[in-house]
This record gives sequence, structure tokens and C-alpha cells, in this order.
Amino acid sequence: MSDIAVAHAPAFPGGTILGYPRIGRMRELKKAIESFWKGVTSAEELEAAAKDLRLATYARLAELGLGKGDASIPSNFSFYDHMLDAAVTFGAIPARFEGLRAADGSLDLAGYSTLARGQGDDAPLEMTKWFDSNYHYLVPEIGPETTFALSSTRWVDQFAEAKIAGYLTRPVITGPLTFLYLAKASDEAGEDYRPIDRLGDLIPVYVELLAAFKAAGATWVQIDEPILVADIDADRSEVLANAATVYQALSSATDRPAIFVAAPYNDLGDALPVLVESGVEAVSLDLVRGSVPSGVNLSGVTVVAGVVDGHNIWRTDLDQALRTADAVAALGGAVAISSSTSLLHVPHTLAGEEHLGSELLSWLAFADEKVAEVVTLATARAEGEEAVADALAATREALAARAAHPGTHRAEVREALAAVTPEDLDRPAYSVRAAAQDARFGLPELATTTIGSFPQTPEIRRARAAWAKGNLSDADYENAMKDEIAQVVRLQEDLGLDVLVHGEAERNDMVQYFAELLDGFDVTVNGWVQSYGSRCTRPSILWGDVARPEPMTVRWAQYAQSLTDKPMKGMLTGPVTILAWSFVRDDQPLGDTASQVALALREEIADLEAAGIGIIQVDEPALRELLPLKKADQPAYLEWSVNSFRLATSGAKDDTQVHTHLCYSEFGEIIDAIDGLNADVTSIEAARSRMEVLPAIKNHGYERQIGPGVWDIHSPRVPSTQEVTELLALAKESIPGKQLWVNPDCGLKTRGYDETIASLRHMMAATQAVRSA
Repeated sequence: MSDIAVAHAPAFPGGTILGYPRIGRMRELKKAIESFWKGVTSAEELEAAAKDLRLATYARLAELGLGKGDASIPSNFSFYDHMLDAAVTFGAIPARFEGLRAADGSLDLAGYSTLARGQGDDAPLEMTKWFDSNYHYLVPEIGPETTFALSSTRWVDQFAEAKIAGYLTRPVITGPLTFLYLAKASDEAGEDYRPIDRLGDLIPVYVELLAAFKAAGATWVQIDEPILVADIDADRSEVLANAATVYQALSSATDRPAIFVAAPYNDLGDALPVLVESGVEAVSLDLVRGSVPSGVNLSGVTVVAGVVDGHNIWRTDLDQALRTADAVAALGGAVAISSSTSLLHVPHTLAGEEHLGSELLSWLAFADEKVAEVVTLATARAEGEEAVADALAATREALAARAAHPGTHRAEVREALAAVTPEDLDRPAYSVRAAAQDARFGLPELATTTIGSFPQTPEIRRARAAWAKGNLSDADYENAMKDEIAQVVRLQEDLGLDVLVHGEAERNDMVQYFAELLDGFDVTVNGWVQSYGSRCTRPSILWGDVARPEPMTVRWAQYAQSLTDKPMKGMLTGPVTILAWSFVRDDQPLGDTASQVALALREEIADLEAAGIGIIQVDEPALRELLPLKKADQPAYLEWSVNSFRLATSGAKDDTQVHTHLCYSEFGEIIDAIDGLNADVTSIEAARSRMEVLPAIKNHGYERQIGPGVWDIHSPRVPSTQEVTELLALAKESIPGKQLWVNPDCGLKTRGYDETIASLRHMMAATQAVRSA
């Protein structure tokens, strides 16, 4: 253990959080950066808005009880994504963007944004899910040509900015193991190249960065290493050896702040003793997803006990949290109270959500309320429980009221679930269904469609807002939505698409729309959570037993079908995605909740069929998202998640074509589960990765139909006809033409109409070219 750990480390704060939402309570950063992208505001104006947001965050956290001068306030700001920040900081810029660098190797905000969004023929960095959350990160590209160097001082500058304003914050940076293990090999690297093999080249840059923080006055630095809690495609002994190498090297540096290694999202397991023995001064434990370790001597380190749930929004059982902290303290070292993860995953505050009602509000804790819980628990440990007796009593009362609420246990829902049989999860053989569907629809080879949504225009949003406020009548709102649907149908017919969608003009969000129509849910007004970059979502609150009072989508799909002779897809969101993109009750197994949602969707599918809708898409873009990080836990998850989809869809008739959609997932890891969904057509994200998932599907012997995305809708780029043609040609190398569909990667809600129409025209031209080849 290093000398600094023994003699010179400052005391760790008694209570802290691992990070705070960075988009702004009213999405201030989203608005500022999108204004910059549009050229409405300058880089200087964006910098000023970001600084105001950072300082307001520090002030708010101090107001809630975190200390201004003890490093309990984390500084974890990002303009777009923390993995992108790490890539820029360490000079890991792909060769296709090399011309964006200044002479000193740095990138300005325009160049930074280009890595995230692409430019011209240069595709952006790939995007995928961050562990088992709904946050998306940008995937660094590392190759032998990558020269690591400290190319950006933003992290240090932001610490110094806070210090000038009177806040001694704790900088939060992405750790070298997580950075390299989550990176992908660059285009210039060979097939077997592994970014983690560059670890020895990257460590000195981290040492240099730590020295820069020390020189700026930092007392603690938080290094995030969630990769240590996950089972990944690397030998565990290699991961542990690399962890020892990194943290022994960083701990041995003579000019550094104290090091706090944070590893959220699950148990550290066998990585915990490696970190404890490395010489770092503090280590976090996620004690919501993980458990109190046993047989480990923690003396000599501070254990940052993550007992306040950073993954979800339910009020903490403070009594249980204190018992957990006591159990950790019994293992030796000092104990601090913390959130289990960064609060990036929850909304800012309950203030302004009074429409939820006092009872439901009393069960909840958003980011600000979780900070208050951390402060309460830290006070209880420092001063005794009598110092916070009122807070403890209020929590006990709220938890008891939640457990007793009649909406959490509805007899009719439980009885319907108990009546489900294995036969309810199956359909006839695919060959039987395929023949029936071919006879009904007669679709061509390389059938074309879109994923579901079309651009949500300002006019749509204004109409919805006016309707919600009572300034637009139900009839006028419905007519406005029908006008939009009619335009979308005409556009698709003009483009020549084979299977149409109604565009989802009436839907505010693919989960919230259903949450507003199902019993057991509530929705927020400003419960925004960052999904990626400037994209934010408002997860719904699934608090009780789920039931469907009436049909939810039928009249819109039926109206759209009346406008065309082409097949119209009915559009539903699947049970796993509804759970993944909601804040879900934590008082029963997730599989039980998913099955309740599935029964509601099964009823909806039957009503769509009765209304004449013959193609029904049940989206599951989050199937991979909830996959447990520990391989031992994955089979049980995949069983209930697949079964919930099958429960929702297996009542469909043979000639009803069931589609599903999955995005931003490592599909090779769950190909058996994708097969198990038993959907007739599965569309997947594939454009950014240039179809790299398809060989795994081919090797699996997948017999049903696949629509690999040929247009990355998460970037404003318009792909050329040639680019789409090349992607389709790649796809045909793995998937026979009759099995192959042509579609974008995802829904078009976030895109504008100009780029949408241009991209779809290119997609259709490419399809015709490949059909004719």
C-alpha cells in the first residue's frame, strides 16, 4: 500500500453521491447544445450556458447538505458522453477525424460534436448501451495507430472553475479498464486486435492527468470502473491482473490526489480484494444490486457504501440501509454513505410533480431526494439515529402505506396470470405461418418498411400541448393527428414502401403512451433522464398491478389502414422494453410484472386482428438492456423476458405477421433469446457497425426474417444510395434475399422531414438496385 494511503490521504466525506444528472432540470444543456448544432448560438455561448449549469448544480448539492469543501460534491459534467470525453482527453481520435484536431491535438466543441454525430461521409462513433441501463455511450475506436496523450484539459479546467467558485469538488473520470475493455478495434487494426492490449501505453497518461488534478488542488479523484462488476469476453484472471497493474501503478504515483475507485451496477466480487490491496484510498460497493462481502479485510480503505438506489426512484428503506452500512463497517475500514450508482439514471427532483398525488409522491425519491437520504443516513451514523428520528419515522410510514395500497395487488390480474399455460406461449411452426402470411400479403424479396415513428414536428407537439392544457378540443386534436397520419401514409405510398406505418403522431413516447392508458402506471411532467447526448426520456412509473381498461392503438391503426391498400403495421411496445424504460416497482420479481404487461398486450393484439390489422410489430429494443451483468444470472432473465414476449404475441393467428425490433445490443450474446422470441420478422440496428452482427445470425442458422438497419437514424447524416447499396450487399452475404427486409435502424421520431425523405428515397433506390442485380 502506498505511503499516501497510509499517511497523507484526506478524510473521505461521510456522505456523497457517485454523480448527478448533467442535462439540467429543465433540459438546459439539451437546449443549449442543440442550438449550437443548428448554428443559432456560438461555441462561446454554449460554454457559458454549460458553466452556469455546472455552478447551479454545485450550489444545489451544497444546499441539499453535501459539503462545499470536503470533495463530497462530484463534478461529472459532460457535453455529450463520458466515454467520448475520455477518448478526447486521451487523444483517441479515429483517423477519419484526424483533420479536426488543432495543432496541440485538442478538439473544439464542433469537432467533439462531429465524433458523436458524424459529418458527410464520415460515420460517427458507434453507440451502444451502458451496462444494464438505458443510457447509451459512444464506443471509442482504438488501434495501433492511436497515440495516447493528454489532449484535453477540460476535466481539470472544470475542477478549477468549481474551486474558484468556492466548491472543492471531486472530479469523476472514466477508468482505463472500462475505457479500453469497452472500446472497439479501429478500422486500421487487424481482426484480432484488442484495445486492452494498449493498457501499458495509457497508464502514464492517467498518471499525468492525476498530477494535473493535484496541481489544480484536487484532494480526491473518482475513477469509474464498472467493467469490474461485469462478466465480459475476457478471461477473469486477465481482468483482475490488469486491475492490479493499473491501480498499483496509479497508487504508486508520487504526485496525485487520493483515489476513489467506483464500481457500480453489481457486486465487485473477486475484484474487491485486488483494489483493496492495490493502495487506492477508497472503493465503492453497489449494495443495491450487490451484497455485503464476506471474508474480506477492509481495514486501511474507506468503503463507500452504495445503499441509496441510484438505478430506481423508490424511497430508501433507511432502517435497512443503516443495517447494511453497519454490516460493512464490521469488515474493517471506514464507511461512507453513498448512492449505489451515479444519479444520472434518475430525474432531478420531485418538485413540480404534485399531480402524482401526495401518496405516490411519498413513495418516491428522485436525485435531489436521494441526496437528502444520503445526508440523513450520514448524519445518523455520525450523530446517532435520534438526530434524524423524524426522517426515519416518515420513511417507515410511507413504506407501510405503499405495501398496503390496493392497487399493488389486484385479484383479477393475479388470477389471469395464474391461469396462463405453456400452450399460451407458443404458435404453430414457422413454416406454417410463413405460408399463410405469403398467401395473405404476397410481399416481394427485400420487402421495405420503417420501424414505426415518423418525425414529431413542432406542429404535432404544439397540438398535443394545447390538447393537454385544454386549449384544443378532443375532436380538433383527433383531426390534427388524423391529418398527420394521412400525410405520412401518402408519403410512404409515394416512396413505394411495401409495408406502411401510421407514424405514431399521437404518441408522446413509445412507453409513456401506453403507461397513460394502462392501470398501474403514472407519468411525470419533468422527470427527464438522459438517454444519449441531448436525447432525453421521461420514464413512466410502474407502481402497481397492470391491467388494460380499453383498447389503446386500434382506432389509429384502423384509420391508417383505411387510407391504403398496402399492409399497415399495428405498433406496440413490448413488455421488456416497457419495464426497461420505466421505473418499475421493486416489491415483486420483474418477470411477474413483465407477464402482467404481456397479458395486456395480448388483449390489444387480439383487438388489432379483429380490426383487420394483419402485421403487428411488438418492439423490444431493450431486450439486451436488462441482461444481468453476471453470466450466472442471465439464463433466468432470458427465460422470463422471452416468455413475456411470447405470452404477448402467441395468441396471434397464423396469417398475422408478428414483427419485433431490437436496437443497440450485442446481438451475438443473446442470439438464442432472439430466436426464442419466435417473431416472424426481426429488425435490428446494424448500420453503424456495418452489418457486423449478421455473420453470427447466419452461423446460428436463423430461419425467420431479418431486417438489419441500413440507415443510422441517430445521426443527422443522410446516407447516400451507394452507402445503403453497399450495406444491403453486405447483408445479402449472410441473409438470403427472401429472408431479408430493408429498413432504417430505428424509428424516425427524432429526425426532420427533409433528411427523412432524402434518406428513404436513397433506401428505396438502393433496394431497387440490389433487387435488380
